[in-house]
Amino acid sequence: MDNAKIKKLLKSVQDGNMPVKDAMEKLKHLPYEDLGIARVDHHRELRHGIPEVVFAAGKSRKDIKLIADSMMKHSGKLLITKADYDIYKDTEKVCKKYKKKVTFYERSGVIAVGGARKLEGLVAILCAGTSDLPIAEEAVATATFLGSRVESVSDVGVAGLHRLMNAKSIIAEAGVLIVTAGMEGALPSVVGGMTDKPIIAVPTSVGYGTSFGGITALFGMLNSCVPGIAVMNIDNGFGAGVLAHKINRLTFKN
Repeated sequence: MDNAKIKKLLKSVQDGNMPVKDAMEKLKHLPYEDLGIARVDHHRELRHGIPEVVFAAGKSRKDIKLIADSMMKHSGKLLITKADYDIYKDTEKVCKKYKKKVTFYERSGVIAVGGARKLEGLVAILCAGTSDLPIAEEAVATATFLGSRVESVSDVGVAGLHRLMNAKSIIAEAGVLIVTAGMEGALPSVVGGMTDKPIIAVPTSVGYGTSFGGITALFGMLNSCVPGIAVMNIDNGFGAGVLAHKINRLTFKN
Protein backbone atom coordinates (compact mmCIF):
# COMPACT_ATOMS: atom_id res chain seq x y z
CA MET A 1 0.00 0.00 0.00
CA ASP A 2 1.46 3.35 -1.04
CA ASN A 3 0.95 6.90 0.22
CA ALA A 4 -1.79 7.72 -2.28
CA LYS A 5 -3.89 4.69 -1.32
CA ILE A 6 -3.58 5.34 2.40
CA LYS A 7 -4.55 9.00 1.94
CA LYS A 8 -7.57 7.94 -0.12
CA LEU A 9 -8.60 5.43 2.52
CA LEU A 10 -8.30 7.97 5.35
CA LYS A 11 -10.22 10.56 3.34
CA SER A 12 -13.03 8.04 2.85
CA VAL A 13 -13.22 7.54 6.61
CA GLN A 14 -13.12 11.32 7.19
CA ASP A 15 -15.95 11.90 4.70
CA GLY A 16 -18.07 9.15 6.20
CA ASN A 17 -17.92 6.96 3.09
CA MET A 18 -16.10 4.10 4.82
CA PRO A 19 -16.70 2.67 8.29
CA VAL A 20 -13.70 2.62 10.64
CA LYS A 21 -14.08 -1.18 10.85
CA ASP A 22 -13.56 -1.53 7.08
CA ALA A 23 -10.54 0.77 7.16
CA MET A 24 -9.02 -1.28 9.97
CA GLU A 25 -9.53 -4.42 7.89
CA LYS A 26 -7.60 -2.90 5.01
CA LEU A 27 -4.79 -1.70 7.26
CA LYS A 28 -4.46 -4.73 9.52
CA HIS A 29 -1.69 -6.33 7.45
CA LEU A 30 0.58 -3.29 7.80
CA PRO A 31 3.51 -3.41 8.18
CA TYR A 32 3.65 -7.04 7.00
CA GLU A 33 1.56 -10.16 6.51
CA ASP A 34 2.82 -13.46 7.91
CA LEU A 35 2.14 -16.24 5.40
CA GLY A 36 4.18 -18.83 7.25
CA ILE A 37 6.75 -19.29 4.49
CA ALA A 38 7.17 -15.52 4.05
CA ARG A 39 6.39 -12.25 5.78
CA VAL A 40 5.21 -10.03 2.96
CA ASP A 41 6.28 -6.43 3.53
CA HIS A 42 3.23 -4.44 2.39
CA HIS A 43 4.63 -1.37 4.16
CA ARG A 44 7.88 -1.17 2.17
CA GLU A 45 6.76 1.23 -0.55
CA LEU A 46 5.32 3.56 2.08
CA ARG A 47 8.68 3.61 3.90
CA HIS A 48 11.11 4.10 1.03
CA GLY A 49 9.25 4.33 -2.25
CA ILE A 50 10.08 0.91 -3.68
CA PRO A 51 7.65 -1.99 -3.13
CA GLU A 52 8.79 -5.44 -2.10
CA VAL A 53 9.86 -7.53 -5.11
CA VAL A 54 9.78 -11.33 -5.33
CA PHE A 55 13.09 -13.07 -6.09
CA ALA A 56 11.90 -16.35 -7.62
CA ALA A 57 15.12 -18.37 -7.56
CA GLY A 58 15.07 -20.91 -4.75
CA LYS A 59 11.33 -20.57 -4.10
CA SER A 60 8.78 -23.25 -4.98
CA ARG A 61 5.98 -22.44 -7.42
CA LYS A 62 3.51 -22.91 -4.57
CA ASP A 63 5.36 -20.36 -2.43
CA ILE A 64 5.48 -17.83 -5.26
CA LYS A 65 1.76 -18.18 -5.96
CA LEU A 66 0.95 -17.60 -2.28
CA ILE A 67 3.16 -14.52 -2.08
CA ALA A 68 1.88 -13.18 -5.42
CA ASP A 69 -1.74 -13.52 -4.31
CA SER A 70 -1.02 -11.63 -1.09
CA MET A 71 0.71 -8.79 -2.93
CA MET A 72 -1.99 -8.51 -5.59
CA LYS A 73 -4.72 -8.45 -2.96
CA HIS A 74 -3.14 -5.58 -1.07
CA SER A 75 -1.44 -3.47 -3.73
CA GLY A 76 -2.67 -4.64 -7.15
CA LYS A 77 0.89 -4.77 -8.46
CA LEU A 78 3.71 -7.26 -8.55
CA LEU A 79 7.29 -7.63 -9.78
CA ILE A 80 9.03 -11.02 -9.85
CA THR A 81 12.66 -11.51 -10.93
CA LYS A 82 14.60 -14.63 -12.01
CA ALA A 83 11.40 -16.45 -12.96
CA ASP A 84 10.64 -18.95 -15.74
CA TYR A 85 7.73 -19.68 -18.06
CA ASP A 86 5.97 -21.99 -15.58
CA ILE A 87 6.02 -19.28 -12.91
CA TYR A 88 4.69 -16.81 -15.47
CA LYS A 89 1.72 -19.10 -16.22
CA ASP A 90 1.07 -19.55 -12.48
CA THR A 91 1.15 -15.77 -12.03
CA GLU A 92 -1.34 -15.34 -14.87
CA LYS A 93 -3.77 -17.60 -13.03
CA VAL A 94 -3.34 -15.66 -9.78
CA CYS A 95 -3.81 -12.30 -11.50
CA LYS A 96 -6.81 -13.39 -13.53
CA LYS A 97 -9.10 -13.07 -10.51
CA TYR A 98 -7.82 -9.51 -9.99
CA LYS A 99 -8.40 -8.73 -13.68
CA LYS A 100 -4.79 -7.66 -14.15
CA LYS A 101 -2.62 -8.15 -17.22
CA VAL A 102 0.71 -9.91 -16.72
CA THR A 103 3.82 -8.97 -18.72
CA PHE A 104 6.58 -11.57 -19.05
CA TYR A 105 10.06 -10.47 -20.08
CA GLU A 106 11.14 -13.88 -21.32
CA ARG A 107 14.80 -13.07 -21.94
CA SER A 108 15.41 -11.89 -18.37
CA GLY A 109 12.73 -13.86 -16.54
CA VAL A 110 10.99 -10.80 -15.10
CA ILE A 111 7.23 -10.78 -14.48
CA ALA A 112 5.50 -7.42 -14.08
CA VAL A 113 1.91 -6.68 -13.09
CA GLY A 114 0.30 -3.29 -12.54
CA GLY A 115 3.38 -1.07 -12.71
CA ALA A 116 3.47 2.71 -12.89
CA ARG A 117 0.90 4.31 -15.18
CA LYS A 118 3.07 7.31 -15.98
CA LEU A 119 6.71 7.10 -17.08
CA GLU A 120 8.89 10.14 -16.41
CA GLY A 121 12.47 11.33 -16.83
CA LEU A 122 14.84 9.14 -18.84
CA VAL A 123 17.07 6.21 -17.94
CA ALA A 124 19.40 5.12 -20.75
CA ILE A 125 20.56 1.52 -20.71
CA LEU A 126 23.63 0.64 -22.77
CA CYS A 127 24.35 -3.03 -23.37
CA ALA A 128 27.80 -4.15 -24.50
CA GLY A 129 26.80 -7.34 -26.32
CA THR A 130 23.73 -9.37 -27.24
CA SER A 131 24.70 -11.95 -24.60
CA ASP A 132 24.35 -9.23 -21.94
CA LEU A 133 20.76 -8.48 -22.93
CA PRO A 134 19.07 -10.63 -20.23
CA ILE A 135 20.61 -8.48 -17.50
CA ALA A 136 19.96 -5.25 -19.37
CA GLU A 137 16.33 -6.29 -19.85
CA GLU A 138 16.00 -6.94 -16.10
CA ALA A 139 17.06 -3.34 -15.53
CA VAL A 140 14.63 -2.11 -18.20
CA ALA A 141 11.72 -4.03 -16.69
CA THR A 142 12.49 -2.84 -13.16
CA ALA A 143 12.93 0.86 -13.92
CA THR A 144 9.84 0.87 -16.16
CA PHE A 145 7.71 -0.86 -13.51
CA LEU A 146 8.75 1.75 -10.96
CA GLY A 147 7.87 4.68 -13.24
CA SER A 148 10.94 5.69 -15.22
CA ARG A 149 10.98 6.16 -18.96
CA VAL A 150 13.66 3.92 -20.40
CA GLU A 151 15.54 3.78 -23.70
CA SER A 152 17.93 0.96 -24.52
CA VAL A 153 20.87 0.71 -26.88
CA SER A 154 22.30 -2.77 -27.43
CA ASP A 155 25.50 -4.23 -28.87
CA VAL A 156 27.75 -1.19 -28.43
CA GLY A 157 30.72 -2.93 -26.81
CA VAL A 158 34.34 -1.82 -26.99
CA ALA A 159 35.19 -4.16 -29.88
CA GLY A 160 33.39 -1.67 -32.13
CA LEU A 161 33.33 1.70 -30.43
CA HIS A 162 32.06 3.46 -33.55
CA ARG A 163 28.65 1.90 -32.79
CA LEU A 164 28.48 3.85 -29.53
CA MET A 165 28.60 7.17 -31.39
CA ASN A 166 25.01 6.67 -32.57
CA ALA A 167 23.86 6.72 -28.94
CA LYS A 168 25.26 10.19 -28.17
CA SER A 169 21.86 11.91 -28.22
CA ILE A 170 20.32 9.39 -25.80
CA ILE A 171 23.34 9.67 -23.48
CA ALA A 172 23.01 13.46 -23.52
CA GLU A 173 19.28 13.42 -22.79
CA ALA A 174 19.25 10.81 -20.02
CA GLY A 175 19.38 11.70 -16.35
CA VAL A 176 21.25 8.51 -15.48
CA LEU A 177 22.92 5.67 -17.41
CA ILE A 178 23.04 1.93 -16.78
CA VAL A 179 25.90 0.19 -18.61
CA THR A 180 25.98 -3.63 -18.72
CA ALA A 181 29.01 -5.57 -19.89
CA GLY A 182 30.66 -8.94 -19.50
CA MET A 183 34.10 -10.16 -20.69
CA GLU A 184 36.60 -7.59 -19.33
CA GLY A 185 33.86 -5.07 -18.39
CA ALA A 186 35.43 -2.07 -20.14
CA LEU A 187 32.35 -0.31 -21.52
CA PRO A 188 31.39 1.71 -18.37
CA SER A 189 34.85 3.30 -18.32
CA VAL A 190 34.54 4.31 -21.96
CA VAL A 191 31.07 5.78 -21.45
CA GLY A 192 32.28 7.49 -18.27
CA GLY A 193 34.80 9.42 -20.31
CA MET A 194 32.02 10.72 -22.58
CA THR A 195 29.45 12.11 -20.15
CA ASP A 196 28.88 13.92 -16.86
CA LYS A 197 25.79 11.81 -16.09
CA PRO A 198 25.72 9.30 -13.20
CA ILE A 199 26.71 5.82 -14.41
CA ILE A 200 25.61 2.52 -12.88
CA ALA A 201 27.82 -0.31 -14.12
CA VAL A 202 26.54 -3.88 -14.14
CA PRO A 203 29.03 -6.72 -14.67
CA THR A 204 27.52 -9.80 -16.29
CA SER A 205 28.62 -13.41 -16.03
CA VAL A 206 29.29 -13.52 -19.78
CA GLY A 207 32.75 -14.54 -20.94
CA TYR A 208 35.32 -17.31 -21.35
CA GLY A 209 37.14 -19.16 -18.56
CA THR A 210 39.17 -16.32 -17.08
CA SER A 211 36.08 -14.14 -16.81
CA PHE A 212 35.39 -16.29 -13.72
CA GLY A 213 31.62 -15.92 -14.04
CA GLY A 214 31.73 -12.12 -14.14
CA ILE A 215 34.39 -11.52 -11.48
CA THR A 216 36.86 -10.15 -14.05
CA ALA A 217 34.24 -7.66 -15.31
CA LEU A 218 33.36 -6.75 -11.70
CA PHE A 219 36.99 -6.08 -10.82
CA GLY A 220 37.48 -4.10 -14.02
CA MET A 221 34.52 -1.85 -13.21
CA LEU A 222 35.55 -1.42 -9.58
CA ASN A 223 39.05 -0.41 -10.74
CA SER A 224 37.88 2.03 -13.43
CA CYS A 225 40.04 5.14 -13.73
CA VAL A 226 36.82 7.15 -14.30
CA PRO A 227 35.72 8.44 -10.88
CA GLY A 228 32.17 8.26 -9.61
CA ILE A 229 30.93 5.07 -11.31
CA ALA A 230 28.59 3.00 -9.11
CA VAL A 231 29.04 -0.75 -9.56
CA MET A 232 26.34 -3.36 -8.97
CA ASN A 233 26.86 -7.00 -8.14
CA ILE A 234 27.28 -9.52 -10.97
CA ASP A 235 24.10 -9.94 -13.06
CA ASN A 236 22.14 -7.58 -10.78
CA GLY A 237 20.05 -5.78 -13.37
CA PHE A 238 17.28 -5.40 -10.82
CA GLY A 239 19.47 -3.47 -8.39
CA ALA A 240 20.66 -1.23 -11.21
CA GLY A 241 17.07 -0.54 -12.28
CA VAL A 242 16.09 0.45 -8.74
CA LEU A 243 19.07 2.77 -8.23
CA ALA A 244 18.62 4.34 -11.67
CA HIS A 245 14.95 5.00 -10.93
CA LYS A 246 15.78 6.63 -7.60
CA ILE A 247 18.30 8.92 -9.28
CA ASN A 248 15.99 9.61 -12.21
CA ARG A 249 13.11 10.41 -9.84
CA LEU A 250 15.11 13.32 -8.43
CA THR A 251 14.75 15.06 -11.79
CA PHE A 252 10.93 14.99 -11.78
CA LYS A 253 9.88 14.55 -8.14
CA ASN A 254 7.75 17.38 -6.82
